[in-house]
Amino acid sequence: MTEDDPTPTPVPALPVAAVVVDTGLPHLDRVFEYAVPVEIDDAAQPGVRVRVRFAGRDLDGFVVARRPAAEHPGRLADVRRVVSPEPVLTPEILALARAVADHGAGVLGDVLRLAVPKRHAAAEKALDAKGLTGLTEPTPKPPETTGPWEAYPAGDAFLRRVAAGEAPAAAWLALPGQTPDHDWPRALAVAAHTALAAGRGALLVVPDHRDVDRVDAELTAVLGRGRHVRLTADQGPQARYTAWLTVRRGHMRCVVGTRAAVFAPVHELGLVAWWDDGDDLLDEPRAPYPHVRDVLGLRATQAGAALLSGGFGRSVPLQQRVEDGTYASVQATLAVVRSAAPRVTVAGDDIERERGGAAAMARLPPVAWRAAQAGLERGPVLVQVPRRGYLPSLSCQHCREPARCPRCHGPMGVPGGGGVPTCRWCGTTYGPEGFTCLECGNRSLRSSVVGSRRTAEELGRAFPDVPVRTSGSGEVLARVGSAPALVIATPGAEPVAEGGYAATLLLDAWALLDRSSLDAAVEALRRWLGAAALTRPAADGGVVVLAGAPAHTTLPAVEALVRWDPTWLASRELAERAELALPPTVTMAQVVGPRAAVGAALELADLGTVERLGPLPFRPSRPGPEDGGAAAAAPLVQVLLRVPRTDHARLARHLAALRAGRSARKETEPVSVRMDLADEPG
Repeated sequence: MTEDDPTPTPVPALPVAAVVVDTGLPHLDRVFEYAVPVEIDDAAQPGVRVRVRFAGRDLDGFVVARRPAAEHPGRLADVRRVVSPEPVLTPEILALARAVADHGAGVLGDVLRLAVPKRHAAAEKALDAKGLTGLTEPTPKPPETTGPWEAYPAGDAFLRRVAAGEAPAAAWLALPGQTPDHDWPRALAVAAHTALAAGRGALLVVPDHRDVDRVDAELTAVLGRGRHVRLTADQGPQARYTAWLTVRRGHMRCVVGTRAAVFAPVHELGLVAWWDDGDDLLDEPRAPYPHVRDVLGLRATQAGAALLSGGFGRSVPLQQRVEDGTYASVQATLAVVRSAAPRVTVAGDDIERERGGAAAMARLPPVAWRAAQAGLERGPVLVQVPRRGYLPSLSCQHCREPARCPRCHGPMGVPGGGGVPTCRWCGTTYGPEGFTCLECGNRSLRSSVVGSRRTAEELGRAFPDVPVRTSGSGEVLARVGSAPALVIATPGAEPVAEGGYAATLLLDAWALLDRSSLDAAVEALRRWLGAAALTRPAADGGVVVLAGAPAHTTLPAVEALVRWDPTWLASRELAERAELALPPTVTMAQVVGPRAAVGAALELADLGTVERLGPLPFRPSRPGPEDGGAAAAAPLVQVLLRVPRTDHARLARHLAALRAGRSARKETEPVSVRMDLADEPG
């Protein structure tokens, strides 16, 4: 209203917008209030993207609520514009993102960047043109058969509870083999079908695109075409945003994808499931480092959805949830497992040493050669090697210490035949007499681990008439045929063979068992089981040979492989960690940075009764911005903070306050914080 025009100026019914602003600053991790101009009143609804003025800059944000009055006493700045009227941030995803941030002592904005993909205007226009605004496919009929779940005594009970709309939680040990009766992608598809038939949504998360392809094919076979969507980070901006919007608008209620799909806004979520809990691809490398297990666990609790974690092995965190009664164990009987599993032989035992002498301890001992020769008469043979490349790891010939680059302290290897030692971090090469051991001053090197390319060369010469195929970083094979061939693969890159592999050789077992990692034994077993599960059953002649395991009779991981009993190993590891107060039986957090910065941050933080370990030297596994890079200006240290699991939330709040305080004081030296440290740090 003005003196010249008595007409009242229109005012929105809810003139205040609560906005989450993407400032990137921990001390500003809260909601800010802005005035809503009348011209964007209809568009500025909760969930939409907006641009606002903040500290002299135009920043992105999300409207999370509209209010009749402001809590801030001063004058409010206006929302500059609505980027898109699409309500992309649902209340459910906002609550989930807040819970994930709080759990990991993180910032809401960091989680929202993981949860909501960047806008792609063309995708929105294309879906608007198609008129996809709601659920269009009919609810499918319940599955006629439970398929692979019939092999598990508790499988039918789990599906019945899903069909009834209940929220069971289960840790599922999948049977080995590639037959329809033992196919894990088919089992996931049947579980999703059961949830959809009950009128609820399903979200399936797997480690990589090859797993997505397999589950995608089974969902198509079980549900029919056009009943689900794929959601992965490598789809490209438009394809990913199109798939995400299709789910957001309720057109599809079944999603299969990689870690990028964990926040997919599935309507009426009834089932969350993930495969291979121990795979590091399920662990987000960006702050606040959420694991798929934790995110989907929170989602299941908030939505009242069923939860299913499957794999050939059992991680220690999952075993803890089974033993404390949070998850039920779904696994086959011992007789069924034995009928589905291949025969496992360990090279280098007493009998083999008597027969072959020193040859029994060779990298490819006689028992492995015989298994490969016999297997190639019946089909393909899989050879798993721990590392890719040619000679990916070198050590000092004199003191046997791992060779480190004098320039950046990175690991060294030989990239190819006839190559020279090269740093894998900075690329510096060292010719004859160019390298000096940092420990003893010796100049000669030896190979520590033989990579997949060198192994392919050796086996190609040994079996000159047999095709040799490699699968690893750079070229990962999805499938191979049933014809005789040698398939050299690194862990996780093993292709599926038509009809299964006739034999599988697991080489250099010591390289996995000797890793300086708390999870070395469980992780080694997980990788071995992943390859062995692709092998034909023992009744069909399938055999697995484990070579290179020192003193194998005393190694629980080897015993668990021979017995095909990952639960026993996980339970044993959990009991030992409980005695030693190690994760996951306690909460362990890590603070990393320059010594002075870490000390000052912890001195100012109100941590209360928290056990501190350190400061200790910290050597990053790979150079990165959060740890100062390979050539940080100051040596990095770490301090470990340990509390009982019941104090997890309290420690997370204190560490979030620590980050916020450093941000408010504009501290320049980087200090990173990580909750739920599950492995041996540094």
